Amino acid sequence: MKLYNTLTRKIEDLKPLNPPEITVYTCGPTVYDYAHIGHWFNYVRMDILIRALSVAGFRPKWVMNITDVGHLTSDADEGEDKLEKGARREGKTAWEVAEFYTKDFLDGMKQLNILDPDYLVKATDHINDQITLIQKLEAKGYAYVIDDGVYYDTSKFTGYANFARLDLDDQQAGARVSLNPQKRNPTDFALWKFSPRDHRREMEWESPWGKGFPGWHIECSAMSMKYLGETIDIHTGGIDHIPIHHTNEIAQSEAATGKRFANYWMHSNHVTVSGEKISKSLGNGIRLEDIVKRGISPEVVRLHVLESHYRSQSKFSWQSLEAAQNRLKDLQAMADLRWQLTDSAKHKHTVNFKQHISALDSELTSDLNTPQILTSLSAVSHLLMTNPVTKDQKAEFEEFLEHIDESLGLKLLGSQNISPEQKQLIAEREKARAASDWLTSDKLRDQLKKQNIELRDTEYGPIWNRS
Repeated sequence: MKLYNTLTRKIEDLKPLNPPEITVYTCGPTVYDYAHIGHWFNYVRMDILIRALSVAGFRPKWVMNITDVGHLTSDADEGEDKLEKGARREGKTAWEVAEFYTKDFLDGMKQLNILDPDYLVKATDHINDQITLIQKLEAKGYAYVIDDGVYYDTSKFTGYANFARLDLDDQQAGARVSLNPQKRNPTDFALWKFSPRDHRREMEWESPWGKGFPGWHIECSAMSMKYLGETIDIHTGGIDHIPIHHTNEIAQSEAATGKRFANYWMHSNHVTVSGEKISKSLGNGIRLEDIVKRGISPEVVRLHVLESHYRSQSKFSWQSLEAAQNRLKDLQAMADLRWQLTDSAKHKHTVNFKQHISALDSELTSDLNTPQILTSLSAVSHLLMTNPVTKDQKAEFEEFLEHIDESLGLKLLGSQNISPEQKQLIAEREKARAASDWLTSDKLRDQLKKQNIELRDTEYGPIWNRS
């Protein structure tokens, strides 16, 4: 399997440390608010990676974190904790806010048919692991203490700028991060933050340096190492994490262990909404619930994500979602053909489903080329509308549909056959058409349409699908 590696800026063959097992760590949500469409693009893409790894013959061991503490409103380790901010906004405790939005995120994952990670781990459940890692960094001379916390000295880590291709000579205090006069370097980041002296935080813990809470970056290193080892195969996340969060993860992890932190890095690109970057000020952080309220299913959202490549900047709009809905309808109509098999003697030629499975796998394992896969599947579905599946192809066709579901998570096999009564209406309509009774034929078609059953007349007989 081939995957673009942010570390080398090249598409590379995946070579796991301990095949067939392949370890994957995904940066999960900060649970202080609802996930928006940009977040869901990212997590659907991570799910596709896990599915592709299985298709390629690997055995993924997948860890995703839940950031339920320690993520401040500024990348400069300043400002208010997002959980505390959410608690003030909603009149709840920080713990209640974290629990509510964690549940909402997990509900969204289920709706979008995102696979369950092998380990879904919370930062607050791993405070001691984070403290232990900070102690190791301190013992090796990478950490220092100032008035507001324990910080990582980025000047001690050779190659700090390499991953994100940062120009540190050009890096001015206040440009990438805000000025803290006690920090040794503008890029130094907090490993542990001290609780304010003037008030008690809801989320705080005792530590060797004083009462406080962990910095944002340390949790991912600590939990990744605990569940996957000191070096992992693949680390994933959004492209916005590259210059700060992932750069800092690499620095602290490799300083602590003396080993490479991750061999491959996969990043999902940005998503724009109607041409604009997603932001609270623009009010365009569309939620999954907003989409469902418009009568659009989560399956449509998932397919829309797959229509763009994970490394391209994707464009979300209501118009593009409508186009995705039509495409999914076509694929579901194709799946419904398994209830409408025809005699092979009627056909001039048949579709080679095993060949299409092989082509799907080839594209999926070539840097997750989902747009090309969907283009190919649309071509197959259109072909089958005029050249239905034969009875002797039943097993191969169902294997084809099952493979699509397992590889892309589209749930095409979830639909049921129509009722005997609806089949009878179709048969009666065929009799009316044979007798040139067009009035009765149209009346029966309309009756079926009211039951969300559409008909397409072909030389092999009528094909039905759900509207």
